[in-house]
Amino acid sequence: MKNISLKLSEEVYQETQRVLDWLDQSRNSYINEALAFYNAYQKRKRMEQQLAQESQLVREDSMTVLHEFESLEDEL
Repeated sequence: MKNISLKLSEEVYQETQRVLDWLDQSRNSYINEALAFYNAYQKRKRMEQQLAQESQLVREDSMTVLHEFESLEDEL
């Protein structure tokens, strides 16, 4: 385990405390779960961006090939 120092705004701290009381969960485990969830969210978000970029590249290549095939059909 690694130790970190964390500064929270008063509003975030109070809301976190209310949630912790409701969940009856330790602050440490709650923050660990929250960070794991947020890390997974950021990873999915990055993958979506990469997929969109790669899809655009594939689209451009596909359109180029399509135009070449169409020009071949026209020549026949």
